[in-house]
Amino acid sequence: MGYRNVDLSRFSFDGAQAETIPDLSTLDEFDRKRLLYAGIDVNARERSGSFMHMNHSGVHCKSTQEGLELMDIKQALQQYDGLPQYFWKMVDPNRDEYTRAAAEHLHGGYFIRARKGAKIEAPVQSCLFIKGNGVGQNVHNVVIVEEGAEMHIITGCATAHGTREAAHLGVSEFFVHKGGKLTFTMIHNWGEDTAVRPRSAGMLEEDAVLVNNYVLLKPVKDLQMYPTLTLAGRGSVARFNSVIVAPEGSYVDTGNRILLNAPDTRGEIIARTMTTGGTIINRGHIGAYQVPARGHLECKGLILGNGIIHAIPELEGTVDGVELSHEAAVGKIAQEEIEYLMARGLDEDEATSTIVRGFLNVDIMGLPRELEQAVEDQINQLDASDAM
Repeated sequence: MGYRNVDLSRFSFDGAQAETIPDLSTLDEFDRKRLLYAGIDVNARERSGSFMHMNHSGVHCKSTQEGLELMDIKQALQQYDGLPQYFWKMVDPNRDEYTRAAAEHLHGGYFIRARKGAKIEAPVQSCLFIKGNGVGQNVHNVVIVEEGAEMHIITGCATAHGTREAAHLGVSEFFVHKGGKLTFTMIHNWGEDTAVRPRSAGMLEEDAVLVNNYVLLKPVKDLQMYPTLTLAGRGSVARFNSVIVAPEGSYVDTGNRILLNAPDTRGEIIARTMTTGGTIINRGHIGAYQVPARGHLECKGLILGNGIIHAIPELEGTVDGVELSHEAAVGKIAQEEIEYLMARGLDEDEATSTIVRGFLNVDIMGLPRELEQAVEDQINQLDASDAM
């Protein structure tokens, strides 16, 4: 299936500068709630650093952890002579009209680096926020984990309450050097009138690990992304975990791609998708070009109501000895599962809700407890009557 286009001329990419926010807890109640459901703790409890970009400006940046470097990408480009090793190295600026727009008119973004050997125990949080009608936002993010370092980033992307007709164009590039480990958790809370076009890619060196978690439980008008990880070093490992819900009116075209370009590499893509009236296109691709290499792709979809799910798994093996597997399934809740739970004292709505919560389980992601609780709260708010 082809990708849908977004008419960028409908959005304003100039004139939406925002003032610096020294303390995120001073945001109003509506904004704090929107950010909470995007995984952002405005009080920065148990966080090693916080970054926020609003509309066309970086408005907050604070780091408290030795070995962690956190700043606006514009500052990093100036400080490090344009970041020639990293900036636009994994994503082609001429890939499409959205990358070209981000390249030609950069508003900002985050630069996050874990220095060699640093163990950044508390997560780093970053927020990309749009507040105002008709705003178009261009950001470019660069994440670097140096040799032997470890880091967890939680990035929340959201629109403010009442925002209409917004667009987000985001380029993200990830570099995990030898023996490094990055866990990257992204939570979207965009809004029913927002068009979103992230363009992301990453590279892993020898014995590097990258775990990418993605959560989308709220409406979004039109989202399309297909992040790609290239495993370039022996023994590197990549995992994608996704939990996606598309309510009525949402169009979500998403997927993940892993390229096993070195021996002894492993890749895994696990996706759970559920539609309660929206459309989901769930793509997945694992390509193996060296041996030994192993990959597994799992796409499972649940249809509640009249939504649509397209599951498109793809495995590509080019040399003898690769081990690739996939499992794909799309369907509705089995009546016998509901009857089983009803026989144990639950009514039909309770039985349906229990099954949905189990299907959208995020335990595999290893999220911080307060973030896991916020995700669970959103799952509990899903209307079980959509399954009837």
